[in-house]
Amino acid sequence: MKKVQLAKPKFDYLKFAGGYDTESKPWNLDAGHLRESQNYEAAINGQGYTDIQGYERFDGQAAPSDAIYYIIDVNITGTFNVNTTVTQLVSGATGVVLAVNGDDTPQTLVLTKLTGTFNDSDDLQEAAVTQGTATSTARLGGATTRSLDAQYLNLAADEYRDDIGAVPGSGSILGIHMLNDVWYAFRNNAGDTAADLYKSTSSGWTQVALGRELSYTSAGTYEVAEGDTITGAISGATAVITRVMQETGSLLAGDGAGRYIFASQTGTFQAENLDVGGNLNVATIAADSTAITLAKDGRFEMVTENFGGQAGAKRIYGADGVNRGFEFDGSVFCPIETGMTTDTPKHVIVHNKHLFFSFDGSAQHSGLGFPYRWSPIFGAAELATGDTITGFVKEPGSQESPALTIYNRNTVHMLYGTSALDWNLVQYRSEVGALAYTIQQLDQTMHLDDRGITTFRTAQEFGNFQHATISRHVQRFLDTKRNLATASCIARIKNQYRLFFSDKSALYITTEGHKISAIMPQVFSDAVECITSVEDSTGVEAIMFGSTDGIVYHLDKGTSFDGNNIEAFVKTFFHFSKSIRHLKKYLGVTLEASGSGYGEINFSTELGYNEQGIPQPLTQTNEFNLGQSFWDSFVWDTFIWDGVNLSPSNMKIEGSAENISLVMRKDSDYLAPVNITGAMIRYTHRRQLR
Repeated sequence: MKKVQLAKPKFDYLKFAGGYDTESKPWNLDAGHLRESQNYEAAINGQGYTDIQGYERFDGQAAPSDAIYYIIDVNITGTFNVNTTVTQLVSGATGVVLAVNGDDTPQTLVLTKLTGTFNDSDDLQEAAVTQGTATSTARLGGATTRSLDAQYLNLAADEYRDDIGAVPGSGSILGIHMLNDVWYAFRNNAGDTAADLYKSTSSGWTQVALGRELSYTSAGTYEVAEGDTITGAISGATAVITRVMQETGSLLAGDGAGRYIFASQTGTFQAENLDVGGNLNVATIAADSTAITLAKDGRFEMVTENFGGQAGAKRIYGADGVNRGFEFDGSVFCPIETGMTTDTPKHVIVHNKHLFFSFDGSAQHSGLGFPYRWSPIFGAAELATGDTITGFVKEPGSQESPALTIYNRNTVHMLYGTSALDWNLVQYRSEVGALAYTIQQLDQTMHLDDRGITTFRTAQEFGNFQHATISRHVQRFLDTKRNLATASCIARIKNQYRLFFSDKSALYITTEGHKISAIMPQVFSDAVECITSVEDSTGVEAIMFGSTDGIVYHLDKGTSFDGNNIEAFVKTFFHFSKSIRHLKKYLGVTLEASGSGYGEINFSTELGYNEQGIPQPLTQTNEFNLGQSFWDSFVWDTFIWDGVNLSPSNMKIEGSAENISLVMRKDSDYLAPVNITGAMIRYTHRRQLR
């Protein structure tokens, strides 16, 4: 009897790369591209797709993602309740209950926020009522499964999260920035009448007093300095100087003028001379000082710069469109007066030791090395661009000096030179511009324009044409979002430009040098109103965003959207295994995966364009043993891993169709991200379709 020759299985590798694509035709596209995607990002160097990290609220207190838990064995005689505090008699130790395992042997309590040391014999009480007795000391971690460990850590994070509050006040966060590892945030006050400044501390947000300002004219040659006590010659009022802002004139000539900044005063100044100790009549004032206040509803843009030159002298310079520009060193807040009738600059940068502000279509800068001096006598100048300025970026220029790019709404200008003595303002492009707060510099400068997301390089090459955009593959997505853009940032470690929209969506663009490797859409639980990406004193990147609820969030932190589930999914384009119009019998799939932490992902397939008439493989669940990753087959549905490498198990897929699409899903608040680099598909050929 002749043996039946079985079809020999074939193997086809599908690389996960290319990102989200709404425009390309499926037959012209590698199947590793995505026809649907949410809350996945492309890894650097083309290393697949990863479900994104979450974000968590921040105010300077302990981070929820750093929370830990303890387990203590107990003999339960009453009722312990979660989210309540237990106290042990004799030892006085306390802890917050995260879980009660009364059916376990032994019975256990899961605790966090421990104080003191639990012993292994004394009673445990809730609200002074004994509910059980400890039979062990508290041990760090130690859940019976890795899944349970991840869930306990998540419960501990939730407990710490409840301690972290919004920036006091009303409305959205207006701006955030970091200086010397301390975060600062602006928000309208509770009465919605003005804006306040807060800083992060170990006990939460603390308001920063803005102090007072007093205009003066020099009356002698004594140089008033920080720390001096000024005294009104008539009033006797006093104040300790925290900043001297000399704006015009010279001390030697006796005609210097500007403002004194101080935290508070005793008494009331009047029109009089000022004394400093035995130095009489050092300055003349016309009236009492005034409290420094901020009008509400600005949009703060800030940079950090060191005009002094000495180490540790960095200060924040900012503008918000409704107040004077300012300087802030973490303690002293100094409004900067430019002399404009409406002195409310919107955008800011420091370039070649000049402080630049934008006023509509005018770029104005201070004197060289003097951020308080805005007179042409000291080198200040105005540069008219003829179009609304939307931001500044420094670009590499000549060996002697970088060039300053001045982005307008519909044009781009380049400023060459080193000072007002040799500035050369050149219109770089017409009809190519940028939307405000979308301009970022990674390896190349990227921004959002009317055509889409554009780089400085592509704008140079292609001008005002569709070829200039790097976002052509997601054009339909951007067409509905362009007017909703609110903010942008970079993620240095991930080589990403990130663009955010008011409907809580975002785009993550991963780059490789000058090339774009993938664009991936995101959907958050909270809207990004403003965002800042900086490196702290240790070189660690921190990305913080402010939202409409007045909370500052730490992005790329934790496993949830501040306690809410991260719903993530991708669907690849349908893959033909290089044989279009040929029926195939699919036998199995193997993934390459890596990560750190505990994760689960639901997997499934769609066969034959997911047509209803084609039987689709049933969803199945499988837990994966950990170990070195290797090629094998496993069923689509749930993949569970822990550690750096994955060891998939072997299960079959039964189904026949012309093509196959791979689907990955996750909807959880405690699972760590999983990086999937590719898939090996096992199948046999059947017949050609008619």
